[in-house]
Amino acid sequence: MNRKPLYFHTLLLCYLFGQFSWAETKDSDALTIITPHWEGITKSFDLGFKSWYKRHTNKDVQINWLSQGSRFIELEFQRVDEGIGIDIYFGGGVDTYMMFAEEGYFTSYKISQHQLEQMPDQIYGIPIYDSEYQWYAATVSSFGIMQNEELRKKLNLPSVATWEDLTCYELLGKIGAADPRLSGSALMIYEIILQKYGWKNGLEIITKIGANVKGFLSGSNLIPKHVVRGQVIYGMTIDFYAYAEMAKLGDRIKYVLPSDAAVIAPDSIGILKGAPNIEVAKKFIDFVLSESGQKLWVLSNTDPEGPKWTSALYRPTIIPELYEILGQRCIVPNPFTQKIVPIQYDPLKGGTRWKLVRDLVGVLIIDFHKHLVSTWKLINECSIPEKRKAALNVLIQIPITEDEATKISIDGWEDQNLRNRKLKEWSDFTRRKFRLAKELIR
Repeated sequence: MNRKPLYFHTLLLCYLFGQFSWAETKDSDALTIITPHWEGITKSFDLGFKSWYKRHTNKDVQINWLSQGSRFIELEFQRVDEGIGIDIYFGGGVDTYMMFAEEGYFTSYKISQHQLEQMPDQIYGIPIYDSEYQWYAATVSSFGIMQNEELRKKLNLPSVATWEDLTCYELLGKIGAADPRLSGSALMIYEIILQKYGWKNGLEIITKIGANVKGFLSGSNLIPKHVVRGQVIYGMTIDFYAYAEMAKLGDRIKYVLPSDAAVIAPDSIGILKGAPNIEVAKKFIDFVLSESGQKLWVLSNTDPEGPKWTSALYRPTIIPELYEILGQRCIVPNPFTQKIVPIQYDPLKGGTRWKLVRDLVGVLIIDFHKHLVSTWKLINECSIPEKRKAALNVLIQIPITEDEATKISIDGWEDQNLRNRKLKEWSDFTRRKFRLAKELIR
């Protein structure tokens, strides 16, 4: 196959995303980072690293930021196995990083022993860094439910405390969620539900929640805006998005860490295979995991050592000792001492079936969302209990068992012929069950 040189490919990517400038890189070291992080994080770490790099190397560095997620990386490595012309993947859940490590997408880099000793090995049973040093937690996140308390009370809607509470029909059209095929954090939420409730019951809950969702957005970062504006009352999102709004709006906004399935998990970073600027990439990892880098997460933007941005980042540090050192300067709670009872989340299981679950939820819930909502309405508004029960049993049917899903994930989901065949089977299955459920109501 005729492949473009990697260097040219990198320039092309940077040009397409509007991140590259010859004038900026001519007399400085360079680094290309792909990230799903929002602008506040990229700008803060851009400025922080440039200052840190100058002090440590007496050189300037230019960072080219590519605003993309894990799916882009997968597709690029399928196209060019030896490297994709990008140095670092920064941001995203531990399941994705474990999956990428298994696929061989990362380059191992062991940070200093001092930095390793500053970090715990795990948080609530989930590893903080890879045993082969292919990735590290840059921060951690919890996944929960953001509520517009002001509108919730005004509309006399229930206060939710669990993921299962979101299945209540009263919440129809009042929930905001992201498409798991476009958002790793959204997919993480669905995997958490699956691991808490089991495959069959978990997909039942996901189906009912999906029926109550107003519309699926392209990223979790959009959900808080919809909650604040009252376009939805509840949002399935990451903690720091809610914290940022709570800091501005006070008790008008509430964030709930679901009591039925609480998970605090790493938001990670790793050097990609074939990184063209490997030594600079190592320095960026060193910075992010240093006390200077970690302070950017937890300090106010008005603090001299905090982020140079219009607001704080509201993320935890993965260095527990910093909470004691910073004291009241730290504006986020210490996740290592929170009084929660987390589920025994298995990141290996999540990583193994990550791609399949992403596609399955996409077909069952999102591709036919209008049909799902209309069927859900008919069922709940039916006055005959027997018909309602029979139709609901059809609505929650699923086309694949957990054992089958695991086997396919391990043995064949990279086979595009198999994947396409299964997607068609699932689509046909979904259409049939909606049609049958509606027939049972009439």
